[in-house]
Amino acid sequence: MTTVEGLGEPGNLHPVQEAFWAEDGFQCGFCLPGHLLVTLKLAEQKEDPSEEEIRSALAGNLCRCTGYQSIVAAVRRAVRQPEGA
Repeated sequence: MTTVEGLGEPGNLHPVQEAFWAEDGFQCGFCLPGHLLVTLKLAEQKEDPSEEEIRSALAGNLCRCTGYQSIVAAVRRAVRQPEGA
């Protein structure tokens, strides 16, 4: 079982973390671990999820800091890139 602590490390981020960084898909950090792990699971299940599928996957992890546009963009980027990219 992977936890957020097992994803990456300073200077060597996991591709999902890189995608969230590139798309500004983070705010205060309270919900970020859940979003990262949901993204990992979604990437295992779907190669090219629709925006509706992404939003549905994220629905159980509420973020009060943002309108989700950057989070959805980060998930889309993370799911589409090859592992280790």
